[in-house]
Amino acid sequence: MDSPTVLRRRLGSELRRLREQAGLQAKSVADALGFSAAKVSRIESGQTTLKETDVRALLELYGVADEAELHQFISLTRRSTQRGWWHDYGDALPDWFQTYVGLESDAARIRTYETELIPGLLQTPDYARAVFRSSLAGRNDGIDEIVDRRAKLRMQRQEIIHRPNPTAIWAVLSEAVLRRPVGGAEVMTHQLGHLLRMSQLPNVTLQVLPFNAGAHPAMSMAFRILSYSDVPGDIVYIEALTSGLYLEKEADIARHEAVFEKLTAAAMTPEDSVSWMHKLSTKGYGDGD
Repeated sequence: MDSPTVLRRRLGSELRRLREQAGLQAKSVADALGFSAAKVSRIESGQTTLKETDVRALLELYGVADEAELHQFISLTRRSTQRGWWHDYGDALPDWFQTYVGLESDAARIRTYETELIPGLLQTPDYARAVFRSSLAGRNDGIDEIVDRRAKLRMQRQEIIHRPNPTAIWAVLSEAVLRRPVGGAEVMTHQLGHLLRMSQLPNVTLQVLPFNAGAHPAMSMAFRILSYSDVPGDIVYIEALTSGLYLEKEADIARHEAVFEKLTAAAMTPEDSVSWMHKLSTKGYGDGD
C-alpha cells in the first residue's frame, strides 16, 4: 500500500506536469490562486498535505475537465491525507523523522552508505536497543519504555525487505561499523550473524569498505538514496542529530550517485564482504584480521 508521504509526492509531480503542460510558471499559478510561491513549491514537491479545494482550483486552472481524470486526482488527494501506520508510534518517533519513514516504506530501492552503525533496516532488536539506549544517556525517566517502543518501530520498518514486492537494499558499510561492538560482543556477534543471513536474500547487497581502502569521497558523511518505481526522481536523505535533510535536485542526486558508485568500487565485493564478516564473527573483536 502506498504511503501518504509518497502519494503526496506523486500528486505533486502530476500537478507540476500539468502546470508545465499548460505553459504556466509557478509564480503565475500562485498569483492566479492567491497562493504564495512557496506554497506552490511545497505542493509540487509533496511537502504539504493538500486540500481538495486547492486541487480542484489547480486542475481548473490547468484546464483539466475530464471527469475521470478529476476523479483520479481527488481520490489521490484523499488517500494522501490518510495517516500512515507509523503515526501510531508518535510518542517514539520524532516529527522530523516521520517524513523519512513514509518515504522509506514505499521505496523500490535504497542505497545507503554508513560510517558508524548498521542501517536500521538491517539491525537486530538488541542492537537497536543498544543504539537507542546510548542516545538517551542522561535521561532517567521511562527509558526502558522509550527504547522498547523505538526498537519495535524499527523492526516493523524492516517488513519492506520481506514483503511480496520487497525493497532492494544495497548497503556499503565502513569497516568501523562492523568493528564497533555496539551492545557488547554478544550482541554484535548476533548482529553479524543476522547480516550474513540477510546477505543471502536476493534483494539485499552488502559491501564492506575496509580501512585499507584509504581516502574516499564520503569520508565524513553517511547518506541514503531512495528510488521509486512509479514516482519520478530519487531522494537523498542525510540525517543529523535532530533533523533530516532531503535533497531532490538533479545535480545533488547525480553527485551522490557518483559517490556511491565510487564507494562500491572501493569496497570489497559482496562475496568477499560476506567472507570477511563471517571471519570477523568467528574470531571475535580485537583479534585483527
